[in-house]
Formats: sequence, structure tokens, C-alpha cells
Amino acid sequence: MCLAVPGKVVSIDHSADPLTGLIDFGGVRKQACLEYLPDVRIGEYVIVHVGFALQRLDEESARASLQLFEQLGLLEEEFGDAWEQAARQESGSEAR
Repeated sequence: MCLAVPGKVVSIDHSADPLTGLIDFGGVRKQACLEYLPDVRIGEYVIVHVGFALQRLDEESARASLQLFEQLGLLEEEFGDAWEQAARQESGSEAR
């Protein structure tokens, strides 16, 4: 399944063509194309689908969606093992 997932813009590469940025999806960070939202700013939330940021989203809605996706197991399905690893690192329970 391919979800449209909310994430927070962490950085923007204004020199890239097309415009890209690093998006944080609750601990998993991935590059996404920002061409459809050229005036987006660091710290804003966007909805990303197949590598393209398509729409802005308020923080409350983004966090609620991420929490629901996590509860339903959809983030693990979308991001695979990287999501689980990031969640363990954030909670400090990563096995050493």
C-alpha cells in the first residue's frame, strides 16, 4: 500500500532542481520533492505521497494522523524496518 503520510519539513535544498527537502515522519527521515509547494518553510507539515509533498497540513492534524497510522500498523508497512528502528531509538529501548 502506498499512503499519503504527513511529515515535518526538516531542511530544504534550494539549490536542488527539482526543489527537495528532508521530511521527518515521526523519526524516519526521507527526501521528498517540494516543487508543488515552493514556498513551504522549515518546521511546516506536509502530506507526502510517493516522494512528492502535495499539501500543507497543520501540526495537530499531522500528529493525529501519524498516531493513528502507527496504531494501525500502517507506518511499519509503509516504512518497513526503518520505522521500527527509529521508534526504538527515540524511546531509548534499542538493544545494544
